[in-house]
Amino acid sequence: MSGHSKWSTIKRKKGAADAKRGKIFSRLAKEVTVAARAGGDPNANARLRTVLLACRAANMPSDNIDRAIKKGTGELPGVTYDEVRYEAYGPGGVAMLVDVLTDNKNRTIAEIRHIVSRMGGNMAEAGAVAWNFDPRGTITVSKEGLSEEDVFEKAAEAGGDDVDTEGDAYEIATAPNQLHAVAEALESMGITPLEVKLTMEPKTTIDVEGKTLSSLMRLLEELEDHDDVQDVFSNMNASDEAMAAVMEE
Repeated sequence: MSGHSKWSTIKRKKGAADAKRGKIFSRLAKEVTVAARAGGDPNANARLRTVLLACRAANMPSDNIDRAIKKGTGELPGVTYDEVRYEAYGPGGVAMLVDVLTDNKNRTIAEIRHIVSRMGGNMAEAGAVAWNFDPRGTITVSKEGLSEEDVFEKAAEAGGDDVDTEGDAYEIATAPNQLHAVAEALESMGITPLEVKLTMEPKTTIDVEGKTLSSLMRLLEELEDHDDVQDVFSNMNASDEAMAAVMEE
């Protein structure tokens, strides 16, 4: 399994810990607020509908969701967030996309640039990295009680494109515009997703190992921990052995 996939597994486990601290709820609330700018009715707002699926998968309290929607529609006062995607290169020339929601773009870019440069990377011009990524829907489901054959069969029936095994979970890939439909179809079959989200899949990857991989992992983790960062995507790739060595450090 690729190092890129291993990073998604680490992020998922880390996300469970973040949820206990309320951090993941804060990120989701921002996404809900921004999505709700286009209207608070999920039936008429595809983006909001997709974010609400992610909220449900994370067990986000309904009161939090309602407040975030009302802030987006203007029914409640709230902060105005700007959506920004930064592009950068990490150690080993690994390409990275950093998606943020911020109320102060000048502050955020300065902080992101500082993190990237301090960890051995550099910021890139717009378009220098993004061309190497395609949008993809990703639905993560637990392996518990599900065989690989069952998941493949139900994912295909629901309209999924592919299934990959990632540690203790399965990842079902979908076309971006089919993410909501596939997730709901799976739920109707009794499969409750652990995570539902739009991701960016690299077209080509870069193999990294040893100190380069270790530095890259620290950079990715630090970016993920930044309050304004919603997600980080990279085209890193590493062997199981290389990943295991880094995790033991």
